[in-house]
Formats: sequence, C-alpha cells, structure tokens
Amino acid sequence: MKPINAIRMGGTDILPLVEGGKGVSISTGISAGHWAAAGGAGTVSIVNADSYDADGNIVPQVYHGKTRRERHEELVDYAIRGGIAQARIAHEIAGGKGRIHANILWEMGGAEQVINGVLEGAPGLIQGLTCGAGMPYRLSDIAAKFGIHYYPIVSSARAFNALWRRSYHKTAELLGAVVYEDPWRAGGHNGLSNTENPLAPEDPFPRVLALRQQMRAFGLDETPIIMAGGVWWLEEWQDWIDNPELGPIVFQFGTRPLLTQESPIPQAWKDRLLTLKKGDVFLNRFSPTGFYSSAVNNSFLRELRGRSERQIPFSPEALGEHTMALAIGARGRQVFVTPADGQRAHLWMEEGHTEAMRTPDNTLVFVSPPRAREILTDQGACMGCLSECRFSNWSQKPPAYSNGHKADPRSYCIQKTLQDAAHAHGPDQAEVIDHNLMFGGTNAWRFATDPFYANGFVPTVAQLLERIMTGR
Repeated sequence: MKPINAIRMGGTDILPLVEGGKGVSISTGISAGHWAAAGGAGTVSIVNADSYDADGNIVPQVYHGKTRRERHEELVDYAIRGGIAQARIAHEIAGGKGRIHANILWEMGGAEQVINGVLEGAPGLIQGLTCGAGMPYRLSDIAAKFGIHYYPIVSSARAFNALWRRSYHKTAELLGAVVYEDPWRAGGHNGLSNTENPLAPEDPFPRVLALRQQMRAFGLDETPIIMAGGVWWLEEWQDWIDNPELGPIVFQFGTRPLLTQESPIPQAWKDRLLTLKKGDVFLNRFSPTGFYSSAVNNSFLRELRGRSERQIPFSPEALGEHTMALAIGARGRQVFVTPADGQRAHLWMEEGHTEAMRTPDNTLVFVSPPRAREILTDQGACMGCLSECRFSNWSQKPPAYSNGHKADPRSYCIQKTLQDAAHAHGPDQAEVIDHNLMFGGTNAWRFATDPFYANGFVPTVAQLLERIMTGR
C-alpha cells in the first residue's frame, strides 16, 4: 500500500479524505466536526438540518402555512437555522483542525437563499461549499461573496466544461477541488445522463482522466479531483494515488460514515447496514427530482416499484386499440383501455388496488384506498422542498409556482420520508426504517463482509479514518 500523504486543498494541508454530504439530518455537525478533528474535511449538510431549542432538543419541522408558498418560507427558515446550528457544532468539535465544508443540493427549494443565510449566520465557520444535483452555475459567485472555496459535484468532464465556461473561469482562485461523483456507485442522487445505461456501470478511471485532461486545458493542473462513489479500501485505489496522469486525487467517503458512533442515524438503520447483501442497494428513478438515486431496496422501494408496475395507458375516448370502457374514481367516470390492460386492471382491483390515479403520462396507476389517501395527503401538504417536484407539481418559479404538469403519484414526498427515516426512534424504528427511504452507495453491502465490522463493531469517526489510512 502506498503511503497516504497530506494534500493541499482550499489553501490548507489536510488528509486526502473527505466526508460525503448526506442531507436531511444525516451529515451533522458532530460527524463533520470529528472528521475534521481527525485531519480530513468534514461535511455538514444544510439541506433541512436539525436545529435545537434552548434545552438542546431537536426542533420538529412542523409546517403551519396554509399555502405551499407559505410553507416553503417556513422550510427555508428551518434550513437556515439548522445549517447555522450544525456549522457551530462542527467548528467547536474540530478545534481548528482539518476543514469544515457545507453541502447542499442545487435543486433544493430555496437553495441560494439557504446558502446565503447559513454563511451570513455562521461567519468564518465554514471553509468550503460543496454542491451538486443540478448545474450550480452561481455557486462560484456565492463563494466569492463570502471568500470561501467551492467544490462543484460533476459526473463527467462535459458537465465541468459547461460550468467552467459559463461561470467558474471568473473565480478560478477559489475552486478548491472538483468532485467526480460516480453516477453508478455513489449513494443518493446521481448524475446519469440520458445516454448512459443505468445497468452498465463504467470504469471510473477513464472518466476521471477525461475530467483531469479537461481541467488541464483550463490550467487547473494542481486543483484536486475528489473521487466520490465506490471507495471503500484505499488499497483498491493504489493506481490512482500519486498517479501523474490523474494529478492530485482526494477520496470521498459517504456511505461508511453512516456506521460510526457519531453518526446520528437510528440504531435500526445501523443494524440494517450490517445485514445488507450485494445487490441490496437499488438504483432507481422514483425520486421526485427526476434524477436517478441509489438507495436500499427495502419495503419502501418495493412498494414504489409495485405501484409503477400496476400501470396502464388510457384514452379519454374510444380510440384505436383503446376500446374497453373502464369506470374509475368515485363518480365512475369512463376511460378507455385495451382489452388486455382492462383484464389486468380488474385483477389488480380484485387484489385491493381499487383506486386508479392519473399520471402526467396519460397512464393509470392502481393503488389501495389507504395508499391513495396517503399520496393525496402528502401532495396537499407540499412545502416546496425542491426547486421543482414532480410528485406535487410544485415549482419555486413565480407566478404559477407549478411545473405545469399533473402531480405524479408514482413518486413520493422526499422531505417526509427522509425526515421520518432520520428521526425514527422507539421499539418500532426498524419498521419505520423499512418503510422509508434509506439512501446508500452500492458498496453498502461491504459492511457485512469487512472484518473491521466483525461482531457488530461500530467505530468512532477517528477509528474509521485511522483504518482508512492503513489501506483497509
């Protein structure tokens, strides 16, 4: 194993180890602070992070506004307060060591307002701003406003080329590193393009080499690339370390920090990680963002998959092969489907999936009455947590504040399920975790096979970094 040496990043010498950001109360100030204290770059998520009352209790994110716009403003306020709270915790724990970065999804509702609010409210506590899930052209302008480094997340050289030419070339001195997030292996939302096969992962080396070549064309020879997604043992990446073709390389760990003593996720979630098998993490496209995302294939994802499988096209009138009348809804309004699809629909209804919900693609999805009520309730309670949401049809753009499409019952309220998973507690937490979204990288199954975690061992963040530095 080659030695792991410190690297210059963002104007500071640190270990080439970055904690990956995980939103909605998962990448906290405690985890990030300990990662930085161990010499790396810790990351706090400012995507609806937890804030605390005067007694140190988590403030529940309850919404009182009558309209989506009013609830959206509440959400932004929660996010700013939570981001400031987590930045302060991380700064105190780090004790001046390492670096503290903040991570946010560009497609989060009110992302720019949240970033500005957190950086204004926590001056000097955050040294870097990491951002992906979209094309964050204005990221460099925000970083320049506050005099901190920025770390865009991309999944191809082409994406970075577009960001550089449109915006980043104006603030090259603050570009701390470029995060290459492998679209097949990283957890959470991934940047697969329409030309890439989600079932055919590509070797990351040629893609990262192409990114480095593009960066060199812009004079960014010494700007580090952060490899994110699929990194577990560094001995498996020896060919990348001190490789003159790739230049300075840093490694990001997003999944492994989930299983540490400082990780805030519920115990049932940690227990589940130790039982995963290869293939248990599922790359899917159910997210209301429209992006692919990587998550544990639990009851939550299986229900979504079943929901989409119980789907047929329809026509409002008899047309072509759509000759069979089908009564749907409380009023029994007729639509027309093919005879074969009509037979399938009747079988689903006999199984209890009696509610036919219309999608933006002129199809019907069949669900049970309780599930239909839950979907409609969640859509009605939308608080605008995304810049655009296909589940609720919210858009943060005035004047309509709508994406112009029907709400899509094949998706889900991402804010609700992530909050429920992150804050599950009590004797039924295992069931709660199983029925909510559990993001994870495709390597999460390795918890069960890595000797480091034998007999249910859960390390501290410091022990994890020490283990990583040995190669394994």
